[in-house]
Amino acid sequence: MNKNFKIIIEYDGTEFFGWQRQNDKITIQGEIEKTLTRILNQKVKISASGRTDAGVHAFGQVANFYANTDILPGDLKKGVNSLIQNSIVIRECCIVDDDFHARYKAISKEYHYFILNRKDPCAINRFFQWHIRYPLDIDAMRQCCQAITGIFDFKSFENTGSPRSSTIREVFFFNINKIENNRIVFKICANGFLKYMVRNLIGTIVLAGLNKMTIDDFINILEAKDRTKAGSTAPALGLFLKKVNYS
Repeated sequence: MNKNFKIIIEYDGTEFFGWQRQNDKITIQGEIEKTLTRILNQKVKISASGRTDAGVHAFGQVANFYANTDILPGDLKKGVNSLIQNSIVIRECCIVDDDFHARYKAISKEYHYFILNRKDPCAINRFFQWHIRYPLDIDAMRQCCQAITGIFDFKSFENTGSPRSSTIREVFFFNINKIENNRIVFKICANGFLKYMVRNLIGTIVLAGLNKMTIDDFINILEAKDRTKAGSTAPALGLFLKKVNYS
């Protein structure tokens, strides 16, 4: 009989054209489905908590799929990890209730965005952080983060093509901290995200950090509900899907 498998996936998105399966491009979903189909000898389609764009990474993407098999979850995890390329790793695999759906059962997601803030770029982690050479004002950026904690219309930070019925989202927390080696990390958790929403927020908030925008300017951008008023989209390479929360 069919069993519903839940998997937690870590991946380096650098070499992929995003999460979603595409016939002519290499994607995370496509590689996992191809490997599962090979192991289980049956067509497998997986559903994720959401799509990540090209170049975006994940520590804890969640997906589920149905399969008719007696293979134990632990053995299935080992099998996938032994066959799939090293930039994708299945961290957890378990059987869940039939009604579990990685996307529709999620209640919130948490993203982290990393910035290297120093004059010189970085050789080792260059694919995992946005390099900004000019000093950033942490306090100014923190004010912007605090200003959008709560329920707001984020239309100003949405790119075209968002699959949504509303642009209103609830941000549970949004903070910024300095970490080791001249790095800065933004952490944001919300009940949902519009297309490029996190990257558009970061790209705009960085303007405050560069003293090119005030907190009042930022609030005016939010209230304008106009994408053309906001800043540029931050690069994909600094963004990580940290975890997906379920009730």
